[in-house]
Order: sequence, then structure tokens, then C-alpha cells
Amino acid sequence: MCLIIFAFKHHRDYPLIIAANRDEFYDRPTAPAAFWHDHPDILGGRDLKEGGTWLGLHRTGRLAAITNYRDPRRQKPGAPSRGKLVGSFLTGGTDPASYLDAVRPQAARYNGFTLLLGTTDALSCYSNISGDERFIEPGIHGLSNHLIDTPWPKVQRGKKRLEQILSTGPSPEAILDMLEDRDPPPDDLLPDTGIGLEWERALSPLFVASTFYGTCSSTALLIHRNGTVLFVERDHRPGPGKGRDVRHEFTFGHGTGP
Repeated sequence: MCLIIFAFKHHRDYPLIIAANRDEFYDRPTAPAAFWHDHPDILGGRDLKEGGTWLGLHRTGRLAAITNYRDPRRQKPGAPSRGKLVGSFLTGGTDPASYLDAVRPQAARYNGFTLLLGTTDALSCYSNISGDERFIEPGIHGLSNHLIDTPWPKVQRGKKRLEQILSTGPSPEAILDMLEDRDPPPDDLLPDTGIGLEWERALSPLFVASTFYGTCSSTALLIHRNGTVLFVERDHRPGPGKGRDVRHEFTFGHGTGP
């Protein structure tokens, strides 16, 4: 995942609303969002190369998401897949604090990441770059390929646009349209993450598009205060499925599987 804009305890009817874009190489094999056959109470997309996920939730109300931290100087060849950190939390039964206690001793093995996890009652965020755990306060927050609420232009723009959507009534359609924003910021506002100006420009919009890498999917997740969940994922990868929406609706604590 490369962009997560979310409203936590900010809207009177929805304690959590998430707008997220996953940027990846187009040819990396990926399964669309679905309830997992080996863990039928977990909903999320799946990385078919490593088996992890970038955003998922459990019928009990547990949820997690992860973004990469962009810094080519810190890259570790052969590091384990960061997506497995999301899957392990969702398949396990430990509370977020206990899970992070188990992650910290091995966190340096991974390339840079920021992990968001918890429930609609309490969310926390941990980065293996800063080493800090942060408890999320009510409000609108943004996370891209750096630390939580780092004021990158795409984060600031996404937070502002989500605020506008919330003021007029949230819908998955409005959120997915927002996530297709391709307008780049001016060069003087771009971060310098060590990848060169051309790539900083290419990765600066909410929606990323290049010949071989870009936004592969967008997700709108709305969780109502009564426990109902609306999860809509839009496929952007080149091919016959491009533009197709996958939609899941369920209530926390009810049933198993679709």
C-alpha cells in the first residue's frame, strides 16, 4: 500500500472510513479482495507471490494495513515480505499492543514500513524506521511512503478531499473517484526521497501511472457505528478486469465467509 487516507472517529455515523491506493508493479500476481479460503473470516486482497496482504479486516472487527517507507538507501535485498505482518495480525488472536511487542524484535529484518492496526474503538500505528508506536487520535489522517501524517502533497490533498466528501455525505463512489486524482503538485513541494526528480513527479499524485508501475487497486472502506461494513475495491491493472469493482457488505460478528 502506498496511500492511506482515513477518518477515525471523525464522522458521527462512521467511526472509520478508509481511502487507500495500492501502488505496485503491474505484473505482480494479485488476487482481488475476497474472503480467504484458508481463513474465511478475513476479507482482503492477497499478494499471490508472498501470501500477505496490504489491507484486510476480520469479522471480529480487527483490521490492519501497511505502507512501505520509501528510501532506496535503506533497502535490504532478501528482506521478508511486509504484507505478512498484516496477515499475521489478522489470523492471530493477540491484541495490537501484544502483537507489536512481538514484531519489534524482528522489525529491523524488514524493509521500511508503517503498520496501522486495531479496531474502530482504538487504532495504533508503528513504524520500524522511527521505532515509535502512535495511538491514533480522532480526526482525518494520512499515510504514504513515510511516517503517519507527514505533510507530503498527496497526503495533504487526500486529507482535504476526504474532508470535503465527509461534509456532503460519504459514499464509496465519491471515495474511489477521489483516489483517481492524477494531478501532480509543483516541483518545489515534492519530497526528496533519493529516487530522483522524474520519479518523485511520477509518484506524487494520489493516483500513480507509468508504463510498468502504478496504482493497481483502490479501496473504499466504510464502517458504520452499527457494525456494518462496506468494502469496495476497484481494479486498475491493465487487462480485461480494469475498472471493475469488487463489493463486499457484511456485519462484524455475523457469520463466516461471504
